[in-house]
Amino acid sequence: MRNLLPAQQVSRGVRAERERAFDEFVAARYQGLLRTALALCGDRQHAEDLTQIAFLRVHRSWRRVCAADDADAYLHTVLVNASRSWFRRRWHGEVPMERLPESAAGPDDAARLALRDALLRALGSLPAGQREVLALRYLADLSEAETARALGCSTGTVKSRASRALATLRESGLLRDDTNARTP
Repeated sequence: MRNLLPAQQVSRGVRAERERAFDEFVAARYQGLLRTALALCGDRQHAEDLTQIAFLRVHRSWRRVCAADDADAYLHTVLVNASRSWFRRRWHGEVPMERLPESAAGPDDAARLALRDALLRALGSLPAGQREVLALRYLADLSEAETARALGCSTGTVKSRASRALATLRESGLLRDDTNARTP
């Protein structure tokens, strides 16, 4: 093994520390970002692809992301942009199958899966802007200002899109309005 100059040793140490920090960043945020991606697209495999694309793009810019004020907002912005880019493509590389594989769900999971399926269909029926706001506000738990920053719009737009989306979900029967159900 060749001898390294002190500057090269420091450079390797810094690089290793950056990689460790990125690995921790991914581990802490993967499941939450996957849930957000699932709400954006409605398909588990596609959500996993979008999540990986987002982390790949963040990794490419990791030095700048580390120096940024809010790495999470940047990550969510990258996810939303990746989702938008995916839906703009004409062909997504999917080939329909003649027969679907057997489901692994048991009878106890039927009600939960039916509700999940209905929710994903309802989210899928919303316009992209409303779906993005719901995913970032309620699944990623971003504030209105953080959501606005991630989407590149005003907080008023975030509020109106969220309001319209929630009203649509209430009309579909998937979301209850419990504001009048409070007990004294």
